[in-house]
Amino acid sequence: MRTLSQFLILAVLSASSPASLRAADLGTKRTLTLEIARAMAVAAEKKATANGWAMVVAVLDDGGNLINLDRMDGSPMGSIEVAQKKARTAVRFKSPSKDFADGMAKGSSALLALDVLPFEGGIPIVANGQVIGAIGVSGGTAEQDGQVAAAGINWFTSNVAKK
Repeated sequence: MRTLSQFLILAVLSASSPASLRAADLGTKRTLTLEIARAMAVAAEKKATANGWAMVVAVLDDGGNLINLDRMDGSPMGSIEVAQKKARTAVRFKSPSKDFADGMAKGSSALLALDVLPFEGGIPIVANGQVIGAIGVSGGTAEQDGQVAAAGINWFTSNVAKK
């Protein structure tokens, strides 16, 4: 025989059962494709090539997973990891990695406890207000890395984000 509390618990559980949730709509999530990631990298590399800079360009998805990595001839081997870390910083915190560099310059060394790479060159990729990934660039000065990453973002904004 069931007690009143058991009956109430069963009533609550059945009201929130999967059958009642079937009518709910799933959210819409935009995702970054390999084709778009490659096109962003090409746009970034064009900027680097035009200036004679050898760079590594990494494009990550919204979970910080690598989608595309291009290492231009002559770029430093260490830039492979650095480009990915800059992009990971940008996607995890939904903010350019330069923001952390600026914070460090103001004396906020506690930012290092966040496992971020506080150097310019990592920028989140945003579509309809939603961060769907990030681009990270390494191989030049911080400012050069930022310019090359911005070229990839500019391509995305002009060709994809408005659609």
